[in-house]
Order: sequence, then C-alpha cells, then structure tokens
Amino acid sequence: MATLLRKIGLIRLHDRDTEDPKHHQGSLKGTKGNTKNNAKQHCQTTNETNNLLSTPEIKAKKLDQHSSKDKPSVKDKQLGKDTKEKQQTGGGIGVGKSATSASIPPLAPHRQHCTQVRTRRLMKELQEIRRLGDNFITVELVDDNLFDWNVKLHQVDKDSALWQDMKETNTEFILLNVSFPDNFPFSPPFMRVLTPRLENGYVLDGGAICMELLTPRGWSSAYTVEAVMRQFAASLVKGQGRICRKAGKSKKAFSRKEAEATFKSLVKTHEKYGWVSPPVSDG
Repeated sequence: MATLLRKIGLIRLHDRDTEDPKHHQGSLKGTKGNTKNNAKQHCQTTNETNNLLSTPEIKAKKLDQHSSKDKPSVKDKQLGKDTKEKQQTGGGIGVGKSATSASIPPLAPHRQHCTQVRTRRLMKELQEIRRLGDNFITVELVDDNLFDWNVKLHQVDKDSALWQDMKETNTEFILLNVSFPDNFPFSPPFMRVLTPRLENGYVLDGGAICMELLTPRGWSSAYTVEAVMRQFAASLVKGQGRICRKAGKSKKAFSRKEAEATFKSLVKTHEKYGWVSPPVSDG
C-alpha cells in the first residue's frame, strides 16, 4: 500500500516536471502582450483626444464656457439694478417707503372723468342754444369760464303781468347766473336771478329760485339748460312774479351768498314737508 502511494506521488511529480515550460511562458507572454497592446491603444486614444481638444476652435469654446459661467446673466443684472434702486429710494425700509409714497399725490381718475363729461355736455348745450331760432335765451360765459354762465331770458308769457312790467320798465331780459358743479350733469346746477329784482314767482331772497328740479332729489341728468329755463319762465308766471318797483328796494342787488343760504334753507324745509306749501312758521 505504501509502495503504491509512493508510485502515485512519483507519477504526479513526473508529470509536473515533464510539462512544457515554453507553453507556460507563452501563455504568460500572451497575457502580457494583450495588456501592453491595450495600454498602447488607450494611450493612443488619449493622445488623439488631447490633440482634438487642443485645437484653437475647441479652446475658444472652452474659454467662452468658462467666461459665460463667470459673467452674470441679464436677469441677475436686472435684479441687482432693482435692488440698488430700492435701496436708494428707501424701498427696503419702512420709513423710506412711506416717505416716497407720501411725496407722490394719488391720482383722481374719477374726477378727471367727471370733468371731461361736464365739458362735453356743456359744449353740446352751448351749440344747441345758439341754434335756437326763437331768441328765447342767450348765453354769455363769465370770464370765459365754461362752467359759469350768465343766461338772459328774453321771453315770458306775453299775456302775463310780468311781461307787461318788462314792457313798462324797458326791461329787455331777466338775467340769471348758472354755475355747474364738478359732477354735472349728475348733479343740478346752482341758478339764481341777478336782475331785475323780482317779487313772488318763486324767487326768494338773494335771487334764489324755489324749484324742485334744481334740487338733488328732483334733478335728472336728462334735463338741459334750455328745458330748465323754460320751466323757470313758466314758474314765474304761475307764481305771479312781478318786477319790484318799490323805492329803494328795487335798486338793491341780489347777492350770491344770500341766495345760497336761502336755497339751503328751502331745500331743508321741502325735505321735511315735501313739495307742498309749508307752514307759515317755516317761511
């Protein structure tokens, strides 16, 4: 048994010793050669890539990419500019912001719109009055102010006592002043008699006129100056208006201040009792 085992060991040793060393070395050389060839190919590829990257065009592209990264974008510039402006104007500080907003007065677009509406309306009314063929009224602007008119009423009912008074006193017209507020035609004008001094006919102290359509409650934006004047001429006759001929009193001129105070008083009275004859105690 021992002899058999020794024989087997000797056979293995013999096989090992009889192996071709050249074959073993060749396999090693092949492996080394493949490794060298791969290394050479990699070096060649690397060199070629470096040569391509070293061309002037690609170098310029690289420089552009680096410079574009370093340069701030347009958006960043704008944000920086806005930040500087806010800092200069105090936009980032509560006190500076309030001071800046306080220095700029707020716009009033509604008021501008009302002024435009009023101007267009009055220009149109002036043209229509000038086209009247019956010489009922004529208009003159006070100091060329479109919003302040002197209106001459040339005609009243020819069968009335007032018309007779005008003939006897050589009064060619009844002069009235009409002023238009900022929100005309949505608010009524203020109208008062200037000359001659009238009695009754719904003409009160200062030349104030007692007519419902001249109040905010009775006014309509559809009313024209011509229509208001025709209504006034009718109310003079209906109220039995006459030209004052009393000595001293007839020469006393009406005043605007007195007319405004009288008109405010009569509006309050009519708001309380309606447009009917109020008690004597209330005037």
